[in-house]
Amino acid sequence: MKTEFKAKFLQHINLKKREEGFTLIELLVVVIIIGILAAVALPSLLSQTNKAKQVEARNNVGAMNRAQQAVYLEQNDFATSMAQLGVGIPTATVNFKYSFNRASATNVGNIATARLVNLKPYSGLVWTEVINNQSTTQAILCEAKDPAIATDTAPAVNAGKTCGAMVTLGQ
Repeated sequence: MKTEFKAKFLQHINLKKREEGFTLIELLVVVIIIGILAAVALPSLLSQTNKAKQVEARNNVGAMNRAQQAVYLEQNDFATSMAQLGVGIPTATVNFKYSFNRASATNVGNIATARLVNLKPYSGLVWTEVINNQSTTQAILCEAKDPAIATDTAPAVNAGKTCGAMVTLGQ
């Protein structure tokens, strides 16, 4: 009887080892939890990617503003072409198109128009001012409040120190 008991005990242990693993319900629960987490995280991830794309335009318009100030300091006039700025910014990337508009001899607008929906356009303005009988340049960087502005439209910056309906990012 003892050997029979030992044999059944060994068979039980052997069968128990084969039954280890996950059931279908356990796997389904894990898949559902992962799906819920992905659904919650995806909108946040997408908004972060748009913000990262907008940093490109913000940095490039800021660089264009500073380059316009440098050109004015050296030549007493604003640049007439992107190549004259000397910053190596292409006129178009996947996300934005870059240009500038010389409104007059005393100011120039630097523009980043969005080429994709859900990206905010940016605009910069560099102008000259006489302070204490000294001519100096000032600059401002503006961001559209809403990305709903149609693509390939540039936001307007008021001549002077304000962004108008846009958000002022830096002066």
